[in-house]
Amino acid sequence: MMNLLGMWHPPGSHSGGWRMPEAIPGTDTTYEYYLDVARLAEAAKLDALFFADVAVTQSIDLLERNDPAAGLFPRAVALEPMSLITALAGQTSRLGLVATGSTTYNEPYNIARRFAAIDQISGGRSGWNLVTSQFEAEAGNYGADTHMPHAERYRRANEFFDVVSGLWDSWDEGAMVEEKESARFFDPAKAHILNHRGKYFSVKGPLNEGRSPQGRPIVAQAGASGPGRDLAARVADVVFSAQSTIEEAKAFYDDIQVQAAAHGRPAGSLKIFPGLCPVVGKTREEAEAHYLQLQELITDDQALRTMQRISGGLDLTKFPLDGPLPDLPISNGAQARQKRLIEMARRDNLTLRQVGRRFAESRSHNLVWGTPQMIADVMQEWFEEEVCDGFCILFPYYRRGVTDFLELVVPELQRRGLFRTEYEGRTLRQNLGLSMPPTRFKTAVK
Repeated sequence: MMNLLGMWHPPGSHSGGWRMPEAIPGTDTTYEYYLDVARLAEAAKLDALFFADVAVTQSIDLLERNDPAAGLFPRAVALEPMSLITALAGQTSRLGLVATGSTTYNEPYNIARRFAAIDQISGGRSGWNLVTSQFEAEAGNYGADTHMPHAERYRRANEFFDVVSGLWDSWDEGAMVEEKESARFFDPAKAHILNHRGKYFSVKGPLNEGRSPQGRPIVAQAGASGPGRDLAARVADVVFSAQSTIEEAKAFYDDIQVQAAAHGRPAGSLKIFPGLCPVVGKTREEAEAHYLQLQELITDDQALRTMQRISGGLDLTKFPLDGPLPDLPISNGAQARQKRLIEMARRDNLTLRQVGRRFAESRSHNLVWGTPQMIADVMQEWFEEEVCDGFCILFPYYRRGVTDFLELVVPELQRRGLFRTEYEGRTLRQNLGLSMPPTRFKTAVK
């Protein structure tokens, strides 16, 4: 069966979604709405709920110029995701909880400790979305004037992961013996000091958190550039991807699997989930009307703004909207996303206005509109063609954009025998069908 993860990125993954008449305001800062999405996702038996994150208000450049247009753009505020999933862990029992943590603007010990604690609190349901930070403006919040170069960010990320995973292996299973008679609290033979010294980090360890209930938290990765794919193939349990055709998805899937094998990883040790943004209607006519209404709510300013972070610094507002997409300098942010945007614009002969709207509707992920049966048909075809292991569902807005998929499409997938009706296990790793990772320290069991 396929796996399904939900991505909740308030006020929604479709740029026009928050303007829908039935869209509920305040989703970015109201905990009760996040909790509602989590409970709905768990009732539908989704594997996990994923919260993306950036450490900057995305219209900061407009604010600096005192441009009133800054107020037109959502995602100015949101709940910090690692704190959020800790709170959600106590209100759910089977749903995995995945949050973003940047390797560019964090320290390995802190990331290792936070996710290890969340894994203990949740009973083995946490996941770390390892990113290198796409938004260059994040640098200004961490004492830097410019973003670290793309290649350098990935070199740092590789070492960052090695430190974090080493810290997660600080304690063997059964290390905490708590023998009252002998006054021995833990077995020193099952404790490991990391003593890492590398180019970017010097970390002694051990981690002062216990061993994860699922061996270690799940690691997700979404880089699609050359360095991003190599990192994903080497370290990730879950890979998020963005393709809009079966051919693109197949090429990506096969490439990651080949690279994973080259890193010595066994088949089935990582799963690939392309993003899917569903716009649902009970009839084809209702679904089309739903989609067209969403599209009408994307303004030209918003369409251009969503592309600005991958424009390579080029001010797209200086170019005619009905002219072609101009040649873009190489981005220091999301290079693979920029490449896909350029290829789409050239392939489909899109104007700047058209490519902006296409990008704004789902950030270049695959948007599918239709009845529950039509959307399930697309998902079934992709899954049976073996171009993915499931999907990361991008909810377009709250609340209908969430419930339409969970309460209409998921039951259709279940009727077809494509998705579970009950959870297989208690940990996220069990429900994803992934084996326990080996520890780098092999201690004989006494």
